[in-house]
Amino acid sequence: MATRVCESPALRRLLRGPCLALSGARGYSRDSEGSWFRSLFVHKVDPRTDAHSTLLSKKETSNLYKIQFHNVKPECLDAYNSLTEEVLPKLHSDTDYPCDLVGNWNTWYGEQDQAVHLWRFSGGYPALMDCMNKLKQNKEYLEFRKERSKMLLSRRNQLLLEFSFWNEPLPRVGPNIYELRTYKLKPGTMIEWGNNWARAIKYRQKNQEAVGGFFSQIGELYVVHHLWAYKDLQSREETRNAAWRKRGWDENVYYTVPLVRNMESRIMIPLKISPLQ
Repeated sequence: MATRVCESPALRRLLRGPCLALSGARGYSRDSEGSWFRSLFVHKVDPRTDAHSTLLSKKETSNLYKIQFHNVKPECLDAYNSLTEEVLPKLHSDTDYPCDLVGNWNTWYGEQDQAVHLWRFSGGYPALMDCMNKLKQNKEYLEFRKERSKMLLSRRNQLLLEFSFWNEPLPRVGPNIYELRTYKLKPGTMIEWGNNWARAIKYRQKNQEAVGGFFSQIGELYVVHHLWAYKDLQSREETRNAAWRKRGWDENVYYTVPLVRNMESRIMIPLKISPLQ
């Protein structure tokens, strides 16, 4: 038996009246009716004076991060690592460059024959441009890039800001393995993601596994990177399972999973030169 929706006479007149009046008008269509009806429920948007990046990033610093992914020819990975470990420390020993090496890894589980690098530019975009202009004049760096290009299949990068509620990534003694969890969010959901993780990060601090959290500014947008450190894969499993036993962690997962379009996990091994060991 069909179920009838209870409507008041006033509501029926409100919904039917304009439709009856418009039905005789030239050019009336159901699209017009639908547009009029939807207009009753339009949400007002409050004016904003701050960008999402300003609301989510750290106010006390102006750090800008660059993450770089190199897909290396399988037969060249050892040579690539040797060249990187030889040249990058020399470049970063020059205090004239406003750029710090944060971490360097090879992907162990995930996309194979891949190198991941993370840099910090203290001073934001001006520091980035200053560093880039100086590198263009550095003959050793230009030769390094030329030699490195022979070993690569592809490369890509992103410019990132760090979430205000995450740790700043600082050098660590090893040995550790690192997990880079990458989330591609639905556009418009970054604030909601940040609000939930600002509460949830406390559930993942006991074992000091939280290294850094970032969101993209240039490159592919609405991308979040969470970087974690573990002693080994077994400790990773135990640490993650322990989080589920803490009241509140399940709520974070429940509210953030619908915001995600795609996600990826990389298990990475630090290179010898990486400050994060």
